[in-house]
Parts: sequence; C-alpha cells; structure tokens
Amino acid sequence: MKSIVVMAHNQKKAALATFLKEREEWLWDRNLIATGRSATFLEKEKFGIPLKHLSPGKSGGYNQITEMVQAKLIDMVIFFQDVEVKEHHEDIRILLDACNQSNIPIATNPAGAELMIIGIIHKQYSERT
Repeated sequence: MKSIVVMAHNQKKAALATFLKEREEWLWDRNLIATGRSATFLEKEKFGIPLKHLSPGKSGGYNQITEMVQAKLIDMVIFFQDVEVKEHHEDIRILLDACNQSNIPIATNPAGAELMIIGIIHKQYSERT
C-alpha cells in the first residue's frame, strides 16, 4: 500500500479523529497524508500515527491530492464531508472525478471507510498467502 489520504471538513474532523483512533492498529504500517487543518486537528487529538501534512484543502490541498491521485500515488481517500455545499467545492468535485477516473476508492463516511480499510487488509493478506 502506498498511501491513504485522510481529511475532513470542519464539522467532521472530530468524527474522523474518532474513526482513526479506533482503528489505529490497522493503520500503523500505512503512509497517511492529510490536508493541513485535518492533520493539525488529528495531531492535537493525540492520534499516534505520523501524518504527512499538505496545504489546507481550500488553499491548494485538494489540488495536491488530486495530482497524487492522478499519478497513482494514493491507494485510497477517506474524506468526511460536511453536508452543505460551499462555493469552493469545485476543487472537491475535481478530486472526486480524479478518484473515479483513476479507479481510486474514496469514502465520504465511516461505514464506507471501514469497508475500504478491511478490503485492503484482506487483499494484502490474500496476496501474501
């Protein structure tokens, strides 16, 4: 596995932190990448796995992730989104489109994220045996 992007809008940062803390043992050997404010929030919440910091989402972080997705440097994206749509979401739409075009799984809620993580762990185990 190359890398997992983890990020959340402001109202979902606490949910992302809880989700990741409850699954830390699944994530120790993964490279985690987060947009600026998500990374800072996770570190303040005592999330123990090192994170690579990118720019904040609307300051170019979404674009950085899109480029990494297009270059196939990302294995999955976990992006807990606020329900309401904001005006700067064109870059988010482009990120979602890039994931679809590059066949990179993306989860926007805890249930989908858990299934993706379990699926990748299962796939890697199957490939070793």
